[in-house]
Amino acid sequence: MVRLTVDLIVKSNNVLRNRKDESLTQLLKRITHLNFSNKNIEDIVRGNYLTVVEGLEGLEELRELHIENQRLPPGEKLLFDPRTLHFLGNSLSVLNISNNKIDELKDLAVLENLTQFVAVDNKLEEIKDLEYVLNKWTKLWRMDLSGNPVCQKPKYRDKVIIISKTLEILDGKEIKEVARQFLVNWKASKSGKKKKFEENITGYTALPQLYEFDHAPALRPVYNQNFKYLPKEKPKYILTAHIQNSNKQGHLRGSEGKKNININENIR
Repeated sequence: MVRLTVDLIVKSNNVLRNRKDESLTQLLKRITHLNFSNKNIEDIVRGNYLTVVEGLEGLEELRELHIENQRLPPGEKLLFDPRTLHFLGNSLSVLNISNNKIDELKDLAVLENLTQFVAVDNKLEEIKDLEYVLNKWTKLWRMDLSGNPVCQKPKYRDKVIIISKTLEILDGKEIKEVARQFLVNWKASKSGKKKKFEENITGYTALPQLYEFDHAPALRPVYNQNFKYLPKEKPKYILTAHIQNSNKQGHLRGSEGKKNININENIR
């Protein structure tokens, strides 16, 4: 196995070795491009000043790519050239991109033969972003995302275990098959209950305009909420009152059509 080491970089850049008084660190800082096509390289070093991973189209046998801890300028993140990713898709099995200010993984989905992925101390935040790549990485058995904001999301570990059926180690902790099966069954049960609840809302199927869906568990007909605003029905009878001074009784007479109603009421 050939490793891309500092010594190999220096030996491969004869033009740069013309300053005898220049230190190795100074020399490496002046390197802007590297060409190692068809060198049977299987492992690339870490801790340099790379901002874009590119020019690796000829490395069809590259198995491991360790490019963690790049010394990036302020405000920049490590980027990948799509052509390089395309050519590495069939060979690369180990990728370490830790501490490179990376905030999304969608472009890496083409690396379908990854078995180990390490992206510690980056800026990954979304579970959906992980779901997208994990559905593509069907051979992945080890992943470490420690130190990313996404790890603080509710039920982060449970969700990742459910998404990936091949992961055996997540963030340095083993995933037991019993635990995975429990989570899968729990999700299936939860989905079943939700589906049953939706099917039981027969009113929605018949009269959807009578329901509000801002909060599904609290569904109720609109007319129940607005009942107090409905206009009151007009009285069917016209009542008249006559006050008698002698016994302080009032005679109320109401009529509807030809019908008469006599009502005696003590008036106080």
